[in-house]
Amino acid sequence: MISGQSAGFGRRAAALIYDSLLLAALLMVYTVAALFFTHGQALLYEAAGAWVYLYRAGLVAVVSAYYLINWMRSGQTLGMRAWHLRTVSDLGRPLSLKAALLRLVCGFLAWAPAALGVLWLYLDPDHLAIHDRLSGTRMVRLTRS
Repeated sequence: MISGQSAGFGRRAAALIYDSLLLAALLMVYTVAALFFTHGQALLYEAAGAWVYLYRAGLVAVVSAYYLINWMRSGQTLGMRAWHLRTVSDLGRPLSLKAALLRLVCGFLAWAPAALGVLWLYLDPDHLAIHDRLSGTRMVRLTRS
């Protein structure tokens, strides 16, 4: 069981920035591989045709897999490790696939409109963001014991 305070907006945003740097590198590797398989054709609809949709789905899959694997395995992404954060279920246990998927979808929706769904944590009595509340998870700041 993991204990700690609910993570604030600043730490969540900082972890997201760290993760975005790693994800940019992963997406570049994916794009290089896609260019290799399309023989250097630009990945635009005019050049690649319908394959561009497969490429875009792959981009979403890479980002989704990064978060899902890390949340289910250790509860932490690289950015979350740097900022001493962990994502856990309401009972303090590691996330199931269902909870991680729900958190991923709701998290995207929470960050998309100017992070309003994440800023909700300042209004919530338990200091949970909208995607925490909807997915039955929470992000805690790890305390040193």
